[in-house]
Amino acid sequence: MTILPPDPDLTALRVTLAQLRNERGWTFDELARRSGLARRTLIDLEHGRTTGSVTTWHALAHAFDIPIEHLLGTLCNDHAPPGLNGS
Repeated sequence: MTILPPDPDLTALRVTLAQLRNERGWTFDELARRSGLARRTLIDLEHGRTTGSVTTWHALAHAFDIPIEHLLGTLCNDHAPPGLNGS
């Protein structure tokens, strides 16, 4: 029997991105400049049209000067993260 992991909370991930951008008062253009990502990519991430790659989220973590876990940790908002349930 295969036990599948829970679905990632992609909504929480995009909400975190929007919150971080808004807290800093950055436009999409400013975040694009700071991250090296295309403005369109950032808009698509925030609006849920794409999930992005590890490289994308790595660039965003550096742009915001936060640990990448702060961004990607929100994927487990609706369930226990791996390693925390005694397995």
